[in-house]
Amino acid sequence: MEIKPIEKTIMGVLGIELGDICADQVIATMPVHANTHQPFGLLHGGASVVLAETVASMGTWNLIDQDNETAVGIEINANHIRGKRDGIVTAIGKPLHKGRSTMVWEIKLVDEEENLICVSRCTVAIIKKKK
Repeated sequence: MEIKPIEKTIMGVLGIELGDICADQVIATMPVHANTHQPFGLLHGGASVVLAETVASMGTWNLIDQDNETAVGIEINANHIRGKRDGIVTAIGKPLHKGRSTMVWEIKLVDEEENLICVSRCTVAIIKKKK
């Protein structure tokens, strides 16, 4: 299975950039601008959810047998705590459960002053690649 270049995915469209990826944490950033706004000029909740699921999926992918398995989100929830009009949001994801068939991640989105913008929990399935 070929992995697409990031710029040809939703990550590229929204400007998501991956930072640290390790066994216990994943960090990514996303700009808050016209492409990530809802019609009223605020960060769109759906864009926040895309960022959160990206962090959970990449974190799971980092921990699995990448030659034979892949990671797919199967459930996500989000509480949008504070609005944001511009700047950058940073997602910090930490695994709550690292299983053989699923992983559960908690993801917090914060602004430049570390104010909580959104908190999310995402369950990611680990599935065998078709040969």
